[in-house]
Amino acid sequence: MAEAFAISRPIWQRVLQSPLTRLLVLGFVMLYFMGWAESWLEAYNAAPLTNLAIQIVLGLAAIGLYLTYGRFIERRVVSELATQGLAREWAWGALCGAGLYTACAVILMILGIYQVDGVNPLVFLLPNLAMAVKSGIFEELLFRGVLHRSVEAVFGSWAGILVSSAVFGLVHLMNPDATLGGAIYISIEAGLLLSAAYLVTRRLWICMGFHMAWNYFQSAVFSGIVSGSATDPGLLKARIEGPEWLTGGSFGMEHSVVALVLCTTTGVILLMVAIRRGHLLPPVWKR
Repeated sequence: MAEAFAISRPIWQRVLQSPLTRLLVLGFVMLYFMGWAESWLEAYNAAPLTNLAIQIVLGLAAIGLYLTYGRFIERRVVSELATQGLAREWAWGALCGAGLYTACAVILMILGIYQVDGVNPLVFLLPNLAMAVKSGIFEELLFRGVLHRSVEAVFGSWAGILVSSAVFGLVHLMNPDATLGGAIYISIEAGLLLSAAYLVTRRLWICMGFHMAWNYFQSAVFSGIVSGSATDPGLLKARIEGPEWLTGGSFGMEHSVVALVLCTTTGVILLMVAIRRGHLLPPVWKR
């Protein structure tokens, strides 16, 4: 019945509702919104609470546009943004992101590479909130919501993981102090983990929670570099001295072998859960 309905639709409607059109049209809209949010982030850097409010409003607007496109253009239920389990799944993602980064930092502390010289006032926890919200919402809508799902719709889940992970890593080369090694690492560790997190529930809330918490703890708590981008100092006055393969160098923790091992292992575990739940899709010609 579904195949008969798809065939009966006029060609213009099939083109309009195709994964390629979603990738080009919705992808462009999300990319534009992400750039716009970045400009506001820089403009209001000195007013962290105002900055946070702006990023929340822009993030909600982007989610609204995403939902509108799915509902009225693609004529489908936008299940990846279903509110079922929203708070619980976001919280699990945030706990995982915060826990993984803390584990990485603790390992470097034990090795004597990450040293704490003191603690800044609690107000230092505020400036990087807006950055964490922006990256968590916009990057997940774009890379997992649009790119992963569009590739997956035609070529299957494995292709969706590979393509979205590769593009996710390469985009980080645009950051001021990015390195090719850091981009490759982030493709493997974060690309796999975030795609697998999406596939566990086939909703985006876990990905958003993880992404926000990882970036927030990295910058606001542990005063680390976020993927080659300098951020405001965080709560801990930190000195990070050691070989680049452990510290991540100018790219930050994502270029550390510690994060590579911990995050990739977590991603593999989540992927196994998704496979066990039957959430991976084969290519369209095998369905």
